[in-house]
Amino acid sequence: MNPTRRLVVSIDEQTLEIIEGGHCIRCFEISTATKGMGFVMNSYRTPTGRFRIAEKIGAGAATGTIFKARVPVGVWQPGDLVNGDLVLSRILRIDGMDVENANSLERYIYLHGTNHEEQLGQPASHGCIRLGNAAMIDLFELVEVGDVLEILPATRCRGKLFFIDCDSTLSTIEGIDELARAKGDDVYAEVVKLTHAAMNGEIPISEVFPLRMEKIRPDRTLCDAVAQLYMDTVVPGAADMIREIKVAGWLPVIISGGFAPLIEPLARLLGIDHVEAVPLYFHEDGSYLDYDKAYPSTRNLGKNEIIREWRQAMLPERVVMMGDGISDLETKPDVDVFIGFGGVVARPKVRSACDYWLVDMTDRSMLMNVMSVANADPQNVL
Repeated sequence: MNPTRRLVVSIDEQTLEIIEGGHCIRCFEISTATKGMGFVMNSYRTPTGRFRIAEKIGAGAATGTIFKARVPVGVWQPGDLVNGDLVLSRILRIDGMDVENANSLERYIYLHGTNHEEQLGQPASHGCIRLGNAAMIDLFELVEVGDVLEILPATRCRGKLFFIDCDSTLSTIEGIDELARAKGDDVYAEVVKLTHAAMNGEIPISEVFPLRMEKIRPDRTLCDAVAQLYMDTVVPGAADMIREIKVAGWLPVIISGGFAPLIEPLARLLGIDHVEAVPLYFHEDGSYLDYDKAYPSTRNLGKNEIIREWRQAMLPERVVMMGDGISDLETKPDVDVFIGFGGVVARPKVRSACDYWLVDMTDRSMLMNVMSVANADPQNVL
């Protein structure tokens, strides 16, 4: 440990500086988390505050050495086509020194080399701090266990967030209803009634969830079949819309009271990297175990909680939400523009209270203008 040396990470600048005696002796280009700042376990966000280097891993390993669970398992070469985020070359494991970031060691927050060097200089990681592989080896040699690291929180607004519901918005189905359909006509009729009551705001979502799941108890095979059905029933124009908003600088995020393992294949199909949906759990044999009863979108105003967390993490310039149900409309106070979608199910309460009403995703002539205006003019129909 060198008491005169400290490391400073700037999320705004996407840099890591080594400071010695009050002077910057080295500066490295980095990537912090795509999802911004945060301290929650499994949030894939970069924590901020004061840390110390807790462990140095990989001394002497070849450049591009791939680490899994901090153990070398192979070597990556530039040009290798590998999906996902590899931990390469060296690891500096950090331990939080503040109350908020005290779980950083448990979260396995590292500084490490990356197979995505082309993304350095912009937020792109899953929570860790990425460096180029040569730079990571240099940094590794320059620091010691115990050295202090400070990650400065972002202060600049960055990017634009486009939240979108899934069921009856990106897909023409309601996933929960399709799960129920496989359980017979009686179960299907009961579940459909409960779903519509929840989406119309007649019954609290928190009451509907356990009632439906106790009737259905879906296994992994059934969930896989409904996941395929989501992909087979994409709303016309949805894929083109997602492509266009990404080109325009928006980050799309699916936010749903549906189930994550059913929705994630559809998200991949549409090029959406982020899904906020309810986790499902199975036994080893694939039979149903449970769902995450504490997940925010299992209750009314839960989507608001998720949006506020994203806003705090990202400091976005602008936030838009699109959806068809009451739980979507509830997000209106936490977004800049709420777009009601009536192309699958037109809910009168949503139409009467939305900022804009969209019924056809194949006609997007005015959509980008709506998303860019400073103040929405209520009751415009797209």
